[in-house]
Amino acid sequence: MRKKVIVDTDPGVDDAMMILAALRSPELEVIGLTSIFGNASGYATAQNALRLVELEGNDNIPVARGSDRGLVVEAQMLGTMVHGEDGMGNTNPPLPKGKWLDISAAQFIAQKVLDNPRQVTLLAVGPLTNVALALRLEPRIVELVEQVVIMGGSIGAGGNISPVAEANIFHDPHAAEIVFSAGLPLVMVGLDVTLKVIQTRQYLDKIKAANNPAGHLLRSILPCYQRYHDQAYGMGGDIHTHDPSALAYVLDPELFKVEEVPVYVETSGYGFGQTIADRRRQLGQRPPVSVCVEVDAPGVLALIEERLTR
Repeated sequence: MRKKVIVDTDPGVDDAMMILAALRSPELEVIGLTSIFGNASGYATAQNALRLVELEGNDNIPVARGSDRGLVVEAQMLGTMVHGEDGMGNTNPPLPKGKWLDISAAQFIAQKVLDNPRQVTLLAVGPLTNVALALRLEPRIVELVEQVVIMGGSIGAGGNISPVAEANIFHDPHAAEIVFSAGLPLVMVGLDVTLKVIQTRQYLDKIKAANNPAGHLLRSILPCYQRYHDQAYGMGGDIHTHDPSALAYVLDPELFKVEEVPVYVETSGYGFGQTIADRRRQLGQRPPVSVCVEVDAPGVLALIEERLTR
């Protein structure tokens, strides 16, 4: 039986890679994309979500537009320096043909989970605003969702947007704190593992060379992402594998080692957006979540390559 998945996303170059790989995975039934601000504006990411489902004939998959800002504060910055102003590497693609749904992303998430109890995996790879809003709308999600897998956070690897914070959590830490405290069956795929999965220039050349629409799109949008990684980290054309690693967990969790630990999110001060692992249970009685702490990097890379080049 195919696993039903909602992808909550802020596309985004690595989001595009992950979404296209997900749509090419026979084990998955992607029942919807919900967009969120983050890597670009909320309008741009919603347009990109539509573009991605249309690219290879998946335009039957609905797209619901989510929030344009955080629950409490506006995002201090967007990820446009990484992904381009349009989220697609400044390639300025043509407008999509389709339209997003009339209902919000939060409404869509709540409705689909209620309609498919214990069958829906929520793969959230952007700020967690839509997920927090869905929990507010329908608290029963906690018991009825099959699993929530997020790309976000860091418990031992430092940050990538501040000294301590990962970007998706930093963009809306108040929403993340709601999600981490809710008691969801939550898996955190954060910088502790995604920084260890490196797509080399040679690896990316194979992805770009794939003679399919996914390969053609990635060939055009990846250079912007590669330039950022070279400027920020001196990687010479290699990149970190963030969102596709979260998909790899959904497809094959055996590629990861997890630690069960409560996680708290800092919402003020220099630690804004930091995810704190309470290993000694000193901060309270919060339910633990599954935090990925080790990864079979070659296995993740092989899986993503196979999906994108088939």
